[in-house]
Amino acid sequence: MAKMIEKITATSKGMQTAARSKNHQLIIDEPQQMGGEDEGADPLGTLLSSLAGCENAVANMVAEEIEFDLQGIEFDIRGEIDSDGMMGKKDVRPYFQSIKVNVRVKTSESEHRVKELQEIVDSRCPVFTTLQAANIEMDPNWTKE
Repeated sequence: MAKMIEKITATSKGMQTAARSKNHQLIIDEPQQMGGEDEGADPLGTLLSSLAGCENAVANMVAEEIEFDLQGIEFDIRGEIDSDGMMGKKDVRPYFQSIKVNVRVKTSESEHRVKELQEIVDSRCPVFTTLQAANIEMDPNWTKE
């Protein structure tokens, strides 16, 4: 088995973090009302964006493997979190309670094949499976466009 190492470096000033992954920079910030400069997505939005990016990458790999006609894919992801946990309330977990993943797949394939693609992708996507392992209720809904 091939092991991979993913490495980032980051520097922070106030609420903003500038992260570097390989040759790319990502700005993570908070909105002004939270004390940030609003120059990038907040950490939770960045995590959900990573889920979309990972599912897309895995979907494209899997589509090629199973000869699936993947013409395009769009994501609408919504995470529910109780901010009391992040603010220190002991009986509230400080991470997402649930994440709803709505995916529209542009394809000539049947709904059955879209479901097949979804099941394989969800089982192989490192971000999806990490969130699932954290006991976050994952609610994927893939439909044919």
